[in-house]
Amino acid sequence: MRIRMITALTGAAGFLLAGTALTGTAHAYPVKDEALTKSKLYSTGKLAETECAEPSVKAGSVPSARKYWTKIHSCLNDSWKTHLTKAGLPFSEPVLKFGRIPKGFCGYEIGKENSQAYYCAESKTVHVQLGKDWVEEADDLFLLHAAAELYGFHVMNLVGIDKAFEAAPYSGKNEMNEQIRRNSLQGDCLSGVFLRSVWSSLDRSSRDWRELQGILKSSGDAKGAERVYGKGSNRLHWTKRGYATGDPASCNTWTASPAKVA
Repeated sequence: MRIRMITALTGAAGFLLAGTALTGTAHAYPVKDEALTKSKLYSTGKLAETECAEPSVKAGSVPSARKYWTKIHSCLNDSWKTHLTKAGLPFSEPVLKFGRIPKGFCGYEIGKENSQAYYCAESKTVHVQLGKDWVEEADDLFLLHAAAELYGFHVMNLVGIDKAFEAAPYSGKNEMNEQIRRNSLQGDCLSGVFLRSVWSSLDRSSRDWRELQGILKSSGDAKGAERVYGKGSNRLHWTKRGYATGDPASCNTWTASPAKVA
């Protein structure tokens, strides 16, 4: 079972894996499966603009953060259902669960982080564990981005990208981790696509967008950890790319250069 998760460590940003992004030489591991490189998702066009009124979030309140995530999840359901069914692609809503993630959930080795969220492709379930670090500054855009990124994994599952990702051959840990990064960064990009589609309805300023960019840039693979998320600069690149176009076609990480998925 490969990784489809979002976790958080401590830090002011409280988003994903905070820490110093690793650097190093990017090696070429070309992906040949057309289910990944030429997915039908990339020809569906822009995600239509829709309204998504954000509920207010009380700082430090887990119930309030759950209410917020549930509302965003509903917006994601409506938006992606319309988009995929219009394109003749399958759609079904994922199950949304809150609370402590049980050990062995979906075959994963569950981390000990205070806040984390996983997507299980087999059961089509998003399981969210909201802890102190995600709710202290929950009015940031990070909760919306996190919800949209997890939903992006669900979209990839619906259109067959996930199945092809699981079956993709690799010749060692480095190649496997690059494939995981391509998958993870595609989730970032699809989050940006959704964010663009609802931005005009959000009561947000350019400052909120800049703060999210700063959070993303300072996130990524922590020093000494497995390189499965990508550098913070690449997480930012793919999120901005999805936001700039509003089109899943721009999220084809499977044909991107090794440097862009490092």
